Amino acid sequence: MATELDCRGKRCPLPIIELSKKIKESELGQEVLLLSDDPATAADLTAWARMTGNEFKVISTDNFLITKSN
Repeated sequence: MATELDCRGKRCPLPIIELSKKIKESELGQEVLLLSDDPATAADLTAWARMTGNEFKVISTDNFLITKSN
């Protein structure tokens, strides 16, 4: 089951910063469901995942499922 991280109402880069902290605390393979209504989150998350080697899926326009992969 994924841990929920609610960042709705926060503007980037805050959702990515909070996600980074949550992922560091997570174990390999653990999932985080990021809720963010900032339109910039999808682009920032794509770059973050590429740089960190973690995976993510877009569930909807404001829901993203991130899996700790490294």
